Amino acid sequence: MTRIAVINPNTTASMTVTIAHAARLVAAPNTEIVPVTSSMGPASIEGYYDEAFALPGLLREIGKAEREGAQAAVIACFDDTGLDAARAMARMPVIGICEAALMTAALIAKRFTVVTTMERSRVPVEELAHRYGMAGRARIRAANIAVLSLEDPNSGARDRLRNEIVRALAEDNAEAIVLGCAGMADLAHTLSREFGLPVIDGVGAAVKQAEALVALGLSTSKRGAYAAPLAKRYDGALAEYAPA
Repeated sequence: MTRIAVINPNTTASMTVTIAHAARLVAAPNTEIVPVTSSMGPASIEGYYDEAFALPGLLREIGKAEREGAQAAVIACFDDTGLDAARAMARMPVIGICEAALMTAALIAKRFTVVTTMERSRVPVEELAHRYGMAGRARIRAANIAVLSLEDPNSGARDRLRNEIVRALAEDNAEAIVLGCAGMADLAHTLSREFGLPVIDGVGAAVKQAEALVALGLSTSKRGAYAAPLAKRYDGALAEYAPA
């Protein structure tokens, strides 16, 4: 049995339900998906400020999941919130859904478009695409959708998402679409059928990559960039995060 913790780094439990459903749809029969909602931080992550305050709660849950027997973890936020810090802290593989989605898209399309939520989220995703070597292949679009509005069927968020996909096909010549928010995870199959091209959800892509790393017996390298943090004192409210 492979045990994968799928961690929502915001505090909205209903979004974790959506994320867990998407993860279980693609998980192998011998994979246990353990969904986790962060216990502290913002209700949604929309921009750099939210991301900074999501990190303590996320890292707490990553550490707890590994102690409780998780063999891999997925960070279910398209900003890949805290990914490097989590990899330095944990020995198990930790997968970010942006990196997983872009790598998956690159296997099946030469050019693709990421449709994310707010304009303030577009630039961080562009920076990630550059970091992951996909800047020349990935266009990034924002559909002007507040993250939590994805859960409200009367918000018009899904119509705005569809309209942005239409523009991506016409203006970007996109060969595939990447959904740039974990809150969109339940829409991938419907949109793929509707538009007749691959639509990639990062949650599902990350789960499959986590399964592959566990099956291969690979874990995060502890040599160099992801070496364990040096033991030192942390003060104040962050004392519990001091490396042992």
